Amino acid sequence: MIAALLSVPFIVFAFFYYGGTLATRAYMGEASAQAGTALRLAVSALSGHLSRYEALPALIADHDNIKQLVSSPDDRELRNAANLYLREINGLLKSSDIYVIKPDGETIAASNFDLPGSFVGENFSYRPYFQQAIGGNRSRFYALGTTSLKRGYYFASPILAGAEIRGVIVFKVDIDMIEASWSDGEYRIFVSDPEGIIFMSGKPDWLYKGILPLTADRIARTEASRRYANATLAALPIARGRFEEHDLMTLVEEGLQKEYLVLSHYMAAEDWTVHVLMETGSIRTQARTALAAVFLILCIAGLAVAIIRQRRMRLNERMQLQAEARNELERRVEERTADLARVNSRIEEEIAERRLTEQRLRQTQADLIQAGKLAGLGQMSAALSHEFNQPLAAAKTYTDSAAVLLDRGRTAEAQDNIQRIGGLIDRMASISRHLRNFARKPNEKLGPVPLDEAIRDTLEIVEWRLKAADADLRIDLGIQPPVVRAGSVRLQQVLVNVISNAADAVEGLDDRGIEITALEEQGRVVLTVRDHGPGVPAAIAERIFDPFFTTKGVGKGLGLGLSISYNIVKDFGGSLTVSNHPEGGAMFRIELQSAAGKMPEAAE
Repeated sequence: MIAALLSVPFIVFAFFYYGGTLATRAYMGEASAQAGTALRLAVSALSGHLSRYEALPALIADHDNIKQLVSSPDDRELRNAANLYLREINGLLKSSDIYVIKPDGETIAASNFDLPGSFVGENFSYRPYFQQAIGGNRSRFYALGTTSLKRGYYFASPILAGAEIRGVIVFKVDIDMIEASWSDGEYRIFVSDPEGIIFMSGKPDWLYKGILPLTADRIARTEASRRYANATLAALPIARGRFEEHDLMTLVEEGLQKEYLVLSHYMAAEDWTVHVLMETGSIRTQARTALAAVFLILCIAGLAVAIIRQRRMRLNERMQLQAEARNELERRVEERTADLARVNSRIEEEIAERRLTEQRLRQTQADLIQAGKLAGLGQMSAALSHEFNQPLAAAKTYTDSAAVLLDRGRTAEAQDNIQRIGGLIDRMASISRHLRNFARKPNEKLGPVPLDEAIRDTLEIVEWRLKAADADLRIDLGIQPPVVRAGSVRLQQVLVNVISNAADAVEGLDDRGIEITALEEQGRVVLTVRDHGPGVPAAIAERIFDPFFTTKGVGKGLGLGLSISYNIVKDFGGSLTVSNHPEGGAMFRIELQSAAGKMPEAAE
């Protein structure tokens, strides 16, 4: 026992040491995959942005104005024409600058000729892109402009006049737009040159900082090309490390030491290296949290085993005590056997009486269950009769109409009526399948239902009733009809009941208007159905949603429609209320949850 207790600290240490390594490896691998995706997106964005401009210098160099200018570089009219042309092209292409350089490195025309920082007259013979292009090759270069002090990517192409190279056309592309997209987000993205100097970064403080040691050779090569003009170069204080196959980088920011997971990709065409840094603090926190959770689970499991073992020991003790008590009881029973014999007959009488009472109780219980079943069947039959009445009436109307159309030879219209009848039959089958009165299953699936579609299908059922009442129906669902969380068929049941009641209310009146409106309020959709009838008397307002309560005559209603509707809307997580409009008439307010932004799907 003592040896087991002494080994506990070593087991805990081994668990956290090796378990921490495994958890960190798993989370570090997942983070590396996410950072890799961000790296691929950044590389694709850079390549795509630069590739749009790659062929443009050669096309501009082939323009007649440019060829004439390099053939006669001292001609002032040709210079003016070239300046205007380059400014126009620069504005159309939304590039940074376009300029023409003579073989000696002097700029003789530029798109910014009329601006304070004009390149005209500047000599760029020291730039590698000029040296490569004057040698007959297309070239690329990225640098900080010595005149404009703006960073950019340079495309250069030789200008040929016949077979002779007479100059160089340079196209400078602004890359600040891509860099700006890196400033926000969970990743630190930057681009470094072959010397390890950061040229692009979502963190401006890192610009012109070196991630490699700034040796004399690296500084000399950078200064020879004047890649970063007069910018001050400095080393970024970093410490590199590794966790298994993952590269790590540690640096101090705002007085805090932070560790990053590093992924890099070399872009050969641009001679860039794109880096993505992801802070490992959250990764290690997740690993520690997962390890602590596993350790807690193991502790709980050990505690459960100890509790079970303790309960078994107590159970054995209890069984032993019970055995002793049973022996004592048997001894006492033997002693009192004679006494029990005297009252045995009386006990038998009491047992017989209790058995008879139990039989009567069971019979009464069976009668109550049967009565409950009959009541449920009666209510279901009444509800089905009420819900089928309106679709059957609509189907009868379509049947009569189809017969007349067939007699007149209007077969197409008759087929349309027959299809509508089939739709009503399907709808009645769906109603009989989904009607639950007041006991729908709690886990029945709901989903997005477009309100305009639900009202359209509802009007197919109640159209005959509206015509019979000569009602004037006006619908306003807004520019974008709302989508609610409900069940399609049961929502139609609610609308059929409410609209039918409105038609009953306006029938025979001078103003037979019925208005249906809908609007969204803070994640809820409010649908109102207002009639211009006499309204709801205050005496029956509180009872209008009770089962079997109706103000209609015998044979005209069962008093179940509004009760069923109330419970259906409640099942949807909404509410159904009634009030009198200030200008007269009743107004039913149906409030449901909004499902805006979700694709409608089958909710039944």
